[in-house]
Amino acid sequence: MGVLDGKVAIVTGASRGIGAEIARRFGAAGAAVAVAARTTEGTPSRLAGTIDGTAAQIRDAGGTAVAIPADLSKPADREHLVEETARQLGRPDILVNNAAVTYFTRAEDFSPRRYALMFAVQVEAPFHLATLVVPGMRERGAGWILNISSVAARHPVLPPSAWAARGGTVYGMCKAALERFTSGLAAELYADNIAVNALSPSRVVPTPGTIFHHLTAADDPQAEPPAMMAAAALLLCHRAPQTLTGRITYSQDPPAEFGPDED
Repeated sequence: MGVLDGKVAIVTGASRGIGAEIARRFGAAGAAVAVAARTTEGTPSRLAGTIDGTAAQIRDAGGTAVAIPADLSKPADREHLVEETARQLGRPDILVNNAAVTYFTRAEDFSPRRYALMFAVQVEAPFHLATLVVPGMRERGAGWILNISSVAARHPVLPPSAWAARGGTVYGMCKAALERFTSGLAAELYADNIAVNALSPSRVVPTPGTIFHHLTAADDPQAEPPAMMAAAALLLCHRAPQTLTGRITYSQDPPAEFGPDED
């Protein structure tokens, strides 16, 4: 018996990296997982990984998963994702908002299109998806929403580090907005027994995206594996909602507080 047996989970941005690792961990814990992102076998990306591949890995390990293509910058795709998840797997009990489109550009050079796209995927999509899944969670008496954030939400220290000076302002704005949304929604949904938390890596995680942006390297000794985020995500998405909600936390904190969970 897995701790997520009988649960349905949506994990966005699950074609690779942290999202794929969370999806696989949830599948191993018994959840039926809707694996969502833009990248499919038919629409490849320059970065490795597809939702088809992640879903296949879950099924090959004995779990249940479906791949649902979604461009989360588009409201219609968000609605389709929730509707298709309910049709194929059942109404979602868990929503993990991990998808991100990221550009590291100084504010003065940021194009309006890129600015709008980042907020659409990293702020508007989590907000919209939450409004779509909450009614079903409320009806069933419980639910879990997890927003994947970043240390970039913190205010930079001055004089700035080289990373802070290179153009992380818009990314940090998105994550700061996501964290304030998390704590506010947690307060609004507390009486409904729906947990809402935000989770960030304690240290940089080597993924196709972070390596592409030169934030880390595959052999970086200061990095942490994606499994750390997946373990913390599992803890935050199955405990009694009112006992663990409204947290703005980091990957190493929940396991240290609660101990490792059995899948």
